[in-house]
Amino acid sequence: MKNKKDNGWAVLKRLVSYVKEFKLALFGGIVGMIGYALVDMTLIWSLKPLIDNGFTGKDPSVLEMMPYFVVIIIALRGVSAFLSSYCMAWVGTHVVMKLQRQLFAQLILLPISFFDKTNTGDLLSKITYDASQVSNAASNALVKIFREGATVIGLVLLMFYQSWQLSLVFFVIAPIVGIAISIVSKRFRKISKNLQNAMGLVTTSSEQMLKGHKEVLMFGGQKVENEKFRRVSNTVRTQNMKMASANAISVPVIQTIASFALAFVLYLATFPQIMDTLSSGTFVVIISSMLALMKPIKNVTQVNNEIQKGISASHSLFDMLDMTKAKDDGEYEVERVKGNISIDNIIFTYPTAEKPALNKVSFEVKEGQSIALVGRSGSGKSTIANLLTRFYDIDSGEIRLDGKNIEEYRLSSLRNQVAIVSQNVHLFNDTIANNIAYASEGKFTEQDIIDAATTAHAMEFIEGFPEGLNTIIGENGAMLSGGQRQRLAIARALLRDAPILILDEATSALDTESERHIQAALDELQKNRTSIVIAHRLSTIEHADQILVIDQGQVVEHGTHAELIAEGKIYHSLSQMQASGEL
Repeated sequence: MKNKKDNGWAVLKRLVSYVKEFKLALFGGIVGMIGYALVDMTLIWSLKPLIDNGFTGKDPSVLEMMPYFVVIIIALRGVSAFLSSYCMAWVGTHVVMKLQRQLFAQLILLPISFFDKTNTGDLLSKITYDASQVSNAASNALVKIFREGATVIGLVLLMFYQSWQLSLVFFVIAPIVGIAISIVSKRFRKISKNLQNAMGLVTTSSEQMLKGHKEVLMFGGQKVENEKFRRVSNTVRTQNMKMASANAISVPVIQTIASFALAFVLYLATFPQIMDTLSSGTFVVIISSMLALMKPIKNVTQVNNEIQKGISASHSLFDMLDMTKAKDDGEYEVERVKGNISIDNIIFTYPTAEKPALNKVSFEVKEGQSIALVGRSGSGKSTIANLLTRFYDIDSGEIRLDGKNIEEYRLSSLRNQVAIVSQNVHLFNDTIANNIAYASEGKFTEQDIIDAATTAHAMEFIEGFPEGLNTIIGENGAMLSGGQRQRLAIARALLRDAPILILDEATSALDTESERHIQAALDELQKNRTSIVIAHRLSTIEHADQILVIDQGQVVEHGTHAELIAEGKIYHSLSQMQASGEL
């Protein structure tokens, strides 16, 4: 049995709930659509008096009034069309805006593990391409399907009013047309889903090339990337052609089926006993109504692919909106913790891995102390920092901050206690000042920013820019060197003034002279703070209160620098290798 979410009607019902929120505009759109259908029905109905009374001379006033009638009725048709299109476009743009905002807010709250296994290109495709398909379905497609639907109902009622006997043929053909449209709908939905996936591949391929442009040029990968893009763009073209061919075939097939109703009525016209009961005008109205039905049936069939695209895209977006957010069940909030950290027998395995990254790790850091984590790459050092800030949740064990399990803290409150300077600095395409004071919401003055930048030795290069702190630094600080980006990250941490400091290879991108300056700033920063220093260069952590050597996810040595050197084990070996330049 299929899950309810897999049902197209359930998805459409949920999408319509977004549309219903904008009742006034929706009401205006419905009025316009009904008005449009009534105008079309009135135009066809006017053929009866025109033929029976006007052309026969029974009532000359009909011919006299007809020019005015045509102008007025066509004007009303235009007003109705504008009202329906404008109001539904207003609804559609607001629906897609709300969906995009919800999706953006949802992505911010999803756990880091989700992003570890999801392509950024796929997510961008959902926000852009999928959202545009929903907008189209919620505006243009809905206008067409409801307006044409109202026209069909109006014309059928007009036919039955004129002659219910001849109109009964409609009920023979209608179910066949409905079955044909249902079959086409399933085909459209399947192609739409494939097209969404193909668009995600295009976005991913483009994003990877743009982000890795230097590597592409350096390694001569232009041909490789071009070939990749040719393949994915051809996949999009293929799916679009399948959609176009399905649409091109469905319209004439369904219209041909509908034409049997018209043919049957024309056949009945050959029987005098039937025609004797109808006037010429009545018969023309019935035939005209049937001919007029061809256009809305065609439009409903054509718009069906847009509706199916919208349903498929909505399905994708709703799946994302229904994903479980990062766990945040804690209620404890605190302005500023003391900084006592206790890690007790923790085990943690990354969602995409089989072997634990950390296995029964335990240690304590007292308020104001500094602890250094050293070890080979991949040993689990940075994982400890990720667990302390709850970017990931542990499998077992316990992490306590000031004696309270970190899962009892509200996430925002917990993370406010920690400042991180990572080896992978991310900067925003904004001014230097806004990057240093990121998300502070006006809490700091310009002088506070200058003081932090000065302490981090960042003002030395900031003053070299014509715009100074107001310099736009480009995507991820493209204008800056690695060392300059690192200094801005340190300035950001200084400004945050959190009681706990995590330095994850904080001086890795600096040259020797810059490192000397920054290390002095970091030493000042660490005063009266609990510090966890993840270091590759052992010279930077010699004065740490405690050093832990991590190997294959376990603490294999701990002590001060002097104690570990004296033991002559792993730490001693690492120290010797660095001294000889081997590491």
